[in-house]
Amino acid sequence: MNVFFYDRTFDGLLTAVFDAYSRRMFPDKLMKTGDMAPLFINESHIVVTNETAARRVRKGLQQKLSKEVFNMLIYVWLSELEGSDELLFRYICKTFDHTHSIAMNFGDDDILEAQKIARKVAHEALYIKQFMRFQKSADDIYFAPVRPIYNALPLTIDHFADRFADQQWVIYDFRRKYGFYYDLQTVREITLDDDNRLMDGKLDEALMAEDEKLFQNLWKSYFKALAIRERLNPRLHRQQVPVRFWQDMTEKQ
Repeated sequence: MNVFFYDRTFDGLLTAVFDAYSRRMFPDKLMKTGDMAPLFINESHIVVTNETAARRVRKGLQQKLSKEVFNMLIYVWLSELEGSDELLFRYICKTFDHTHSIAMNFGDDDILEAQKIARKVAHEALYIKQFMRFQKSADDIYFAPVRPIYNALPLTIDHFADRFADQQWVIYDFRRKYGFYYDLQTVREITLDDDNRLMDGKLDEALMAEDEKLFQNLWKSYFKALAIRERLNPRLHRQQVPVRFWQDMTEKQ
């Protein structure tokens, strides 16, 4: 068994592909640098992430794949599922080893699995856009908590920067302890020094804008008035609005 150790970054994965072709040694398993090596390995290699090598692999993929298929690979990476990096490694190698596109070869288990995972991540990004709720703070910054199953938040940022271009906002992923801040001009990634105070996803009333509580109550009243009691279908509602999003939705409080 051949094992490659890398830093579990996307550039690190692309560097691993570059090293595999350079060394003519392809790994049977990818592991994070520092993890304990399995028993009975034949050879191991520590991948040192190299931006130049990663850029060459990325450029090669973009030349051989359509924009949609390349984006699909990014979606698979953002899934963070166990074994997704090895799936991507095999997919990338198959792409370089074939003169024609392999994207439509659904008889290949790797191509089919990549499509399935990418579809799930894209669906999670759509959920974030649909069910995320902002809260206005006293300093006029809108704050929204999210806790997606997959690391889909980066896929939604362009949407929010365009949709809410006239207000400052922070969208924070409490599952992964990072978020994005928009200052009316640019978006940058941030982490909060003490996010434990916000783990329930709600701003303390002392931090809220004066009219935020009023608007929250109006939003709840709107949804209550909109509902037709005789047509309530809790089972269908849970299918269309997954319960895992309810804790951060104003109308569900």
